[in-house]
Amino acid sequence: MTRNVRDGRDGHDGHDERFTVAVLGPGGVGGLLAALVARAGHRVICLAGEDTAGVLRADGIRVRSGRFGEFTARVEADTELREPVDACLIAVKHTALDAALDRVPARALGDGLLVPFLNGVEHPAALRARYGSDRVAPAVIRVESTRTAPGVIEHGSPFAEIDLTGDTVARERLDALAGVLAAAGPAVRVQDDEASVLWAKMSFLAPFALLTTRYGLPLGDVRTLHRTELTALVAETAAVSRASGAPADPAAALARYDAFPPGTKSSMQRDAEAGRLLELDAIGGALLRAAARHGVPVPVAERLVRELEGAGPR
Repeated sequence: MTRNVRDGRDGHDGHDERFTVAVLGPGGVGGLLAALVARAGHRVICLAGEDTAGVLRADGIRVRSGRFGEFTARVEADTELREPVDACLIAVKHTALDAALDRVPARALGDGLLVPFLNGVEHPAALRARYGSDRVAPAVIRVESTRTAPGVIEHGSPFAEIDLTGDTVARERLDALAGVLAAAGPAVRVQDDEASVLWAKMSFLAPFALLTTRYGLPLGDVRTLHRTELTALVAETAAVSRASGAPADPAAALARYDAFPPGTKSSMQRDAEAGRLLELDAIGGALLRAAARHGVPVPVAERLVRELEGAGPR
């Protein structure tokens, strides 16, 4: 079941209460959410390195957005969570996750929700092992947002859409957090089937990320010059998704790729261009591991991951 949350008043009194929200990784996504939630009147604590934390304490977060306007939001900032919060939004890349989690000691979190906005499908289990099963509420966000400098966020897309889920979290807690986020600006849906939410993103992201990064080409060139590979990889990913208990529609996935502007690049491709670590294991590696568990052949995915692993340090 999917539920759309339009604003902060959805039949739950808790939505009108002031929340305390921590944001681990105030970059493009985390910084945008931190600023929006703070502007809506909630207490926000950004967790980052000392230099970034100092900038945020002094200057706040400045947002430039066609959708949400231009504004500066005041936030608190620290290098580590030191008190319980209602929710901690995790907005770091998977490659930085282990080190970043040292900023969120379980004893300080209290019973607050952990809400990871991460690529891949394996991180919820790892977070539950570390923090407890009833605290982890995975989320997927569709947005184009970039940190151009510490505390400076450029939101480029005309949308910001969040799917919030969590098979092990009480529904009223998901609804309360969704109300806070929706009242701050993004469109928010609460969905019951965690696997479907995570695999829906994976099914779109894996072919897009692997092919654009492997060939160093934007999506428009990939879908024309490498159409056969794209079609095969979409079919492989859909098969793994179905085997993992989530629906998949390869034809719809291809139609989505065809609808994107031809110059679109994946975040993995941008990381490769900038010489940053790639989320190859979280995306390609997780896809291969799921395929192996379910006995699904994925020869195109295996070749692409192997070639990307051999292209340079990860």
